[in-house]
Amino acid sequence: MADVLTKEQRKRNMQSIKSSDTEIERILLKALWEKGIMYRKNFKGLLGSPDIVLTKYKIVVFCDSEFFHGKDWDEQKKRLGKGDNGIFWVNKISKNIERDMDVNRSLEADGWKVIRFWGREIKKNTNDCVKTVEEAIIERKITGLDSGYKYEIV
Repeated sequence: MADVLTKEQRKRNMQSIKSSDTEIERILLKALWEKGIMYRKNFKGLLGSPDIVLTKYKIVVFCDSEFFHGKDWDEQKKRLGKGDNGIFWVNKISKNIERDMDVNRSLEADGWKVIRFWGREIKKNTNDCVKTVEEAIIERKITGLDSGYKYEIV
């Protein structure tokens, strides 16, 4: 299937896609702030530059878009493989998925709790996402990871 946009239209479309301060991030950040949960945004001091970091509890939160992070990847891959740029997108998203898994493993190995939410999940069930973060905080408090830990950038 050919692209319905011209090359210039597609270029402008792709340039407008943001990697930080996205709508889904803003929705979740606002909800966490309203609950009094303090966080850092787009923390460059950690692998993967997590969207939200609760340094005191060693919790990181990623707000992932369904397309670029491969939600329902087996189905999406079949659909994408049919387009003119299918191979490009399949390779790109496959690498994104692998990178996400590597980031998760590395952060968890360093003692971080990793939480990932899909964009639609944040939009439709914001309160459930906040509750998941709150439960992770409680879990960290119980295990003694609320001792005022500060991540040090070296």
